[in-house]
Amino acid sequence: MSHVAVAVVGGGISGLAAAYELHRRKTPFVLLEKSNRLGGMIRTDRTGGFTIDAGPDSLVTQKPAAIALCEELGLAGRLIPTRAPRTAYVVRDGTLHPLPGGSVFGIPVGLGSLAAHRLLSRRGRLRLGLELLTPPHRSHRRPEPAEETIGAFFRRRFGAEATDYLAEPLLAGIHSGDVERLSMHALFPRFIEAERKHGSVIRAFRRTAAARPGAPEHQGPFRSFAEGLETLPRALAARLPADALRQGIEVTRLTAGPPYALETAQGPRITADHVICALPAPATAALAAGVDDRLGRLCAECTDTSVAIVVLAFARAAVSHPLRGSGFVVPRVEPGLSIAAATWISSKWPGRAPDGHVLLRGFLGGTRRPDALAEPDASLIDTVRGDLTRLLGIHGEPVLARVYRWPRANPQLNVGHPARVAEIDDRLAGTPGLQIVGAALRGVGIADCVAAGRAAGRTAADAVWSAA
Repeated sequence: MSHVAVAVVGGGISGLAAAYELHRRKTPFVLLEKSNRLGGMIRTDRTGGFTIDAGPDSLVTQKPAAIALCEELGLAGRLIPTRAPRTAYVVRDGTLHPLPGGSVFGIPVGLGSLAAHRLLSRRGRLRLGLELLTPPHRSHRRPEPAEETIGAFFRRRFGAEATDYLAEPLLAGIHSGDVERLSMHALFPRFIEAERKHGSVIRAFRRTAAARPGAPEHQGPFRSFAEGLETLPRALAARLPADALRQGIEVTRLTAGPPYALETAQGPRITADHVICALPAPATAALAAGVDDRLGRLCAECTDTSVAIVVLAFARAAVSHPLRGSGFVVPRVEPGLSIAAATWISSKWPGRAPDGHVLLRGFLGGTRRPDALAEPDASLIDTVRGDLTRLLGIHGEPVLARVYRWPRANPQLNVGHPARVAEIDDRLAGTPGLQIVGAALRGVGIADCVAAGRAAGRTAADAVWSAA
């Protein structure tokens, strides 16, 4: 048996961020990761001149935690923006319709972008524009407005058509979730606050835009690295002591402390005064139950979905579509298509494909197709290829085809999630030394995970040194 001040369980971006903060504060720790690689879903593969991000492919600039971490790691100069034009498309009636410039998640900021919104019918555009005159929900006048689904919020403010062709594919779709279940309050508090403060989401977005008249040329909200997004977790791991990073070690049981006892599948038993659990919700639930049965049940109630990402490469001459932009999303109401979205990776980022080739990613699964991961690779490839052929005019065989499966990897922050997280926090307050971080609780983006992981590392380090 060995003892350590802090045990970090999980080597994804949340766990690495926690470990980085512990190391910065000279706090003894071990990081335990059951697989033989670090980074979790952030994975970059290179083959035949192609650079493939198998999971997320970007950092967002609106949330500063991830970009700030890159600056600390000396990576700021290696960050790259997406290529122009940064047009995103939505499929309607089998045709790709560009989202107009000057819009936020398809919501127009100016009259020009509303008039250019050909994705919506004339009636749909009129109803969307009437949002300026739609009074706020009475509960939104209170400091804590009533929780709504994304669908309920959008229908109330923008109408049914905007809900089907904007909210569902752009807001719910990016989380592989159900627009009638996902919580607007948990995922998009910016919209809630806009209605509460300004009486109108469009009005709030206009005022925000007007407050930045001298902003520099916009490079888009996304950043990555020429070598792919795994550059970030690799740089983090390189800053940590090698003997503290224990890969191939699966924690199977956690018993109450402090000190906490961590049983592992490989045999060694570890005790720790503090534990930071940075695992997906199902694994977190199993460990938390050994400490507090109610805490384990609460974590088990955090739901998720599975996603398959199919990567295809073609000769550029085999694709009729100009691919000017970043990709497209497919509304659930659109008939005859199986994919939820596709990214034109070689158009979105420089250097992702050899000259004369294009690299594309298609997404299957989520609540729309929950059984997708049960299908063999060949079936998933055929499905994505068929949809892309129909929409992009592809002829010829792919020169590369890969499938990445992410079971139970997309947390679903449905209505009721904020209350559940509050109760989890209450239970954790009664279990000193145990912290839970990760996408399943407070935001599914990389920046949220980095912020939560670093905060947990600071808390543990402060506790260790205050007791010294």
